[in-house]
Amino acid sequence: MRIVLFEPEIPPNTGNIARLCAATKTPLHLIEPLGFSISDKHLKRAGLDYWPHVDVSVHPDFDDFLITVNPSRLVMASSKVETAYHNFEFQPDDAIVMGPETRGLTTAFMGDHPQVRIPIWGEVRSLNLSTATGILLFEALRQTGGIVEE
Repeated sequence: MRIVLFEPEIPPNTGNIARLCAATKTPLHLIEPLGFSISDKHLKRAGLDYWPHVDVSVHPDFDDFLITVNPSRLVMASSKVETAYHNFEFQPDDAIVMGPETRGLTTAFMGDHPQVRIPIWGEVRSLNLSTATGILLFEALRQTGGIVEE
């Protein structure tokens, strides 16, 4: 399992997701351009002492990520697609792709890759990126036997 943040914009979200990835030993891939510097104090504050434990890679663009990592399957997350994450069958080597906070992933970018959404029935249009990433990652780990109890 791996998390891919495509052009993330808000440092605290990326910091929180980095902390999530450190806690679950999940590789994190950041696709440039980033809306901040990796050394940004807000980014570091959110993940602070966890940064040395994060398996993080920064890629200049999505093509570099695809060539370098060669993921077996991309799972695109969007609030605008049909399949709810709990009705989706995750695989152990999935790369869960999250879009930029202000615009998400476009239909053209998602292409023919599997797509999932998190149902929302309250009076909001979307969840925070780090919250959504946590929901999807833990469901994917639950389904694939990747949750480790120590």
